[in-house]
Amino acid sequence: MIYPTIVDAKAKGEKRFVLLIDPDKTSIGQLERTLFLAMEAGVDLILVGSSLLMNNDLDHYIRRIKRQVPVPVILFPGNAFQLSNEADGIFLLSLISGRNPELLIGQHVIAAPFLWQSDLEVIPTGYMLIDGGVPTSVSYISNTTPIPGNKKDIAVCTAMAGQLMGLKLIYMDAGSGAKHPISHKMISAVSETVEVPLIIGGGIRTPEQAQLTVKAGADAIVVGNALEESPELLLEMVAAVRSVGVAS
Repeated sequence: MIYPTIVDAKAKGEKRFVLLIDPDKTSIGQLERTLFLAMEAGVDLILVGSSLLMNNDLDHYIRRIKRQVPVPVILFPGNAFQLSNEADGIFLLSLISGRNPELLIGQHVIAAPFLWQSDLEVIPTGYMLIDGGVPTSVSYISNTTPIPGNKKDIAVCTAMAGQLMGLKLIYMDAGSGAKHPISHKMISAVSETVEVPLIIGGGIRTPEQAQLTVKAGADAIVVGNALEESPELLLEMVAAVRSVGVAS
């Protein structure tokens, strides 16, 4: 099971590194190189998803990943059609920072029959889009406004609502191509309030930023866009996250 290992790591103060792979932005050659480095670095989880997903062979893509890297592969879907029984689990995202009903329940209804019959581990996740300094694909496709980066009180109350609704994870994301990562003050405020694991993504481009993000209170970080440009950064980023633990 995937979720119990995330909860257990949080309880132990262990930080996790999650690799995000976008099939639309990663060729097969790039994928093999990235997965080789992922094996060497020891990533904990792999997310697969895209805002649009032009690649029409998601099953085959995930099978290639699973053949090369023996870690859980989790769907990170941009819509209800990005589903595959080849994955191990799915972050069932509710965009709780927005007010678009399609991304709170509409798409979930469409996906429910598939998920109900699948063997995927379904992990209900409160997805919060945070302003990263530039418009992102997520904000455009979702037709929602991100939480302002300096409004930590709104972020805290939104995360609280997510936990009270029974969501098992809070995922705060500045979005792919964000100009800057989520502020450490906001991360700390949310981390100190909610009890469920907190995942942070978007705008994390350096090992230093990765380390500071987990020090601020993130239980796991997600990196994708930066590694599409420089896959070799993976080793340094994972090492930076691993250096932060109970003793820090």
